[in-house]
Amino acid sequence: MAYGDNVDPKNRVVAIVLVGLLTAVLGYGLVNGLNISIVKKLAEKLDVVDIEEPPPPEEPPPPPPPDNVLPPPPPVVTPPSPIPPPVTTNTIQSVPTPPRTPPPPVYTPPAPPAPPPTPDLSAAGTPRGNPGRWATNDDYPARAMREEREGTTGFRVTYGVDGRITSCDVTSSSGHADLDAETCKLIQRRGRFNPGKDRAGNPQGGSYSNRIRWQIPR
Repeated sequence: MAYGDNVDPKNRVVAIVLVGLLTAVLGYGLVNGLNISIVKKLAEKLDVVDIEEPPPPEEPPPPPPPDNVLPPPPPVVTPPSPIPPPVTTNTIQSVPTPPRTPPPPVYTPPAPPAPPPTPDLSAAGTPRGNPGRWATNDDYPARAMREEREGTTGFRVTYGVDGRITSCDVTSSSGHADLDAETCKLIQRRGRFNPGKDRAGNPQGGSYSNRIRWQIPR
């Protein structure tokens, strides 16, 4: 740093003015042939100007003794951020729904017993009297008796609601046509039936089967 930087501004202006005067006087002396002594006198007068010297620079403070080493500053502990207060919300606490009570068991009455079956009133017709009396040895055809022909004829008859026979059919032949024909003729003439009944109990016709054995008496 130059000394001129520490001069008071007022002294600097005065110095500049004096220098300017000195220059003018020197120039004027040279022009007018002044001798050097005059110039020296003027120069001595100019030296009288009190120019303040800048103060000496401040010396840095001596370093501290090694024994007095300052401990390192404590670490800066950042305080924890304040915990925000809990946000209170208006929570509606739901009331637990109690378990549903199971419905009572439905009593199913047992099914009513099935009605008893309707009695079957149907019945087959039955012969009136003894069927063995419908044809006897007294009815034996004379020619067959002379020729000593014998046999058994099977028959089947149908009858109406009045019990009378309406038809006769030979189901098994005796081997002799006259014996078979005599069988159906006697049965139709003498046979009678008690008519049968249907499910409603009404009389109904039916059929009947049997056999007659033709045998010559001994």
